[in-house]
Amino acid sequence: MSRIGKRPIPVPAKVSIVIDGQDIQVKGPKGELSRTLPSGVMVVQDGETVLVNRKDDSRLARERHGLCRTLVANMVEGVSNGYQKRLEIQGIGYRAQLQGRNLNLSLGYSHPVVFEPPAGIEFVVENNTNVVISGIDKELVGNIAASIRASRPPEPYKGKGVRYAGEQVRRKAGKSGKK
Repeated sequence: MSRIGKRPIPVPAKVSIVIDGQDIQVKGPKGELSRTLPSGVMVVQDGETVLVNRKDDSRLARERHGLCRTLVANMVEGVSNGYQKRLEIQGIGYRAQLQGRNLNLSLGYSHPVVFEPPAGIEFVVENNTNVVISGIDKELVGNIAASIRASRPPEPYKGKGVRYAGEQVRRKAGKSGKK
């Protein structure tokens, strides 16, 4: 049995869960999330906890058991506390600024790179080089952070680019001079 899948999910007092077959809806102080879970698993609410069980022992159900439990746990965590990712911008002339809700990045291109946040995502810029992406959907926050990082990934020679906070970039030695 899946070690992750069999762990119960604690539900805080301020969070409510509505289960309708494979559809699950989670409401909390930060917002509301809903998702349709794949077949092969079933979600059961037991007082202050939620359990994700397999319908049978088929290979497909075993594969999805831990995944669905993690998805439901992330939804509960998101509506109660929220998620955030931090990005750092390094490089001379590289900076970020907010224009309304949009994130405007100057990354050494001939044009600014503009990101428009989808519903439920918020950008915060701290001292022109740190960007905080926050929201209640863990998957969406991670995807937006990855797309911003992909606009100018850190290069290995000088380390310039957009990186996650605390990310270690492996540096390479440059050209060796003439002997």
